[in-house]
Amino acid sequence: MTEKEKMLAGQPYDAGGDLAIDRDIAKDLCFKFNHTLPSKRDEQLKTLQELFRTTVTSLNIEAPFLCDYGYNIQLGENVYINHNCIILDCNKITIGNNVFIAPNVGLYAAYHPIDSTQRNAMIEQSLPITIEDDCWLGGNVVVLPGVTIGKGSVIGAGSVVNKDIPPNSLAVGNPCKVIRQINK
Repeated sequence: MTEKEKMLAGQPYDAGGDLAIDRDIAKDLCFKFNHTLPSKRDEQLKTLQELFRTTVTSLNIEAPFLCDYGYNIQLGENVYINHNCIILDCNKITIGNNVFIAPNVGLYAAYHPIDSTQRNAMIEQSLPITIEDDCWLGGNVVVLPGVTIGKGSVIGAGSVVNKDIPPNSLAVGNPCKVIRQINK
């Protein structure tokens, strides 16, 4: 099993070697995107399509934007991601249709061993993150590995989401907790 296959399977993996090369490619594309004039939306979109390996055209991401691999990010239609978003896509990150992400949001699929010997050896693990359709993540939200945010949910600013959020929920806090259902 390759290190990339281990990474996507949620098993411990070595983040060096070919994965380091893949991260360099993604970081070069992020740099290109982040340094393209905002008025050159077509150029920005082409760079994002290359980064994410997608043909989606209705996404809007504000620079600066950073990610680890790009190819592990699956975006739906009509996605808006505001400034300073960081996505550590060591595993699959799925963002559904009509998702709005406020400034300074972090989606972190990666986690590291508590044991410093393993951590210093660049051993990592990761779990997927899913944000279903019609969600809104407020400013400075952090979503941790393995979390699913259900369709139509709103996550309040500054929340740290460490557990799944059911559909149509308003959730806030650190740790993030559902405070009420959103009536549809």
